[in-house]
Amino acid sequence: MKLDILAFGAHPDDVELSCSGTLIKHMKMGMKVGVADLTKGELGTRGNALIRLKEAETASKILGLSVRVNLELADGLFETGTEEKVKIIRVIRQFRPRIVMCNAVSDRHPDHGRAGKLVADACFLSGLSKFETSDQEGKPQAAWRPSLILHYIQDRYLKPGFVIDITDVWDEKMKSIMAFESQFFNPESKEPDTPISSEFFLDFIRNRAIEFGRHAGVPYAEGFITESHIKVNSLDNLL
Repeated sequence: MKLDILAFGAHPDDVELSCSGTLIKHMKMGMKVGVADLTKGELGTRGNALIRLKEAETASKILGLSVRVNLELADGLFETGTEEKVKIIRVIRQFRPRIVMCNAVSDRHPDHGRAGKLVADACFLSGLSKFETSDQEGKPQAAWRPSLILHYIQDRYLKPGFVIDITDVWDEKMKSIMAFESQFFNPESKEPDTPISSEFFLDFIRNRAIEFGRHAGVPYAEGFITESHIKVNSLDNLL
């Protein structure tokens, strides 16, 4: 299966929190979209790996993804080494996305920054024909390099290079986020509090989208950073 967009997240829920509106919007345009979670989020304070996987399945159905995979890297402990890069390259070469989205290279959670660099480096190596990998059946994979790598903005404020208007899919985005109910505010929960289980965290998500949207003249938007220049064919594409 060939995808138009493949979004990577260090943990299940990273993609939903950060760029799910953009994914939904482009699926409505007819694009094929997938998600690759690097870890199961097994070190998370609330819930556990099995719960997070089930929540990811629910979120995937809400989003309407073509595919979702989990690379099973070690939560909190994965590095930016060869083994991790090979796992990501195999997925990139399997799905051959035109666009890759991944964590910002700087964020509150150290996994996010490592994931952003790891995925970006893997995208480059994936385009090298002499970097050899094989699929699950042991067949050689052809080199493939995405045309565009975008870093979505999650927790720490970063100035976006551009924003995507997600106003018309805001409710769907929030439904996908709430699929990860173990992670967010629940007055009946007996689990320890975390930065994202606060009663006000979802207000932060909404206010961030309002902030990004305000400067673009729309109610809600998601922000992205790119390390390369973005080509447009006319100024109309910027309006």
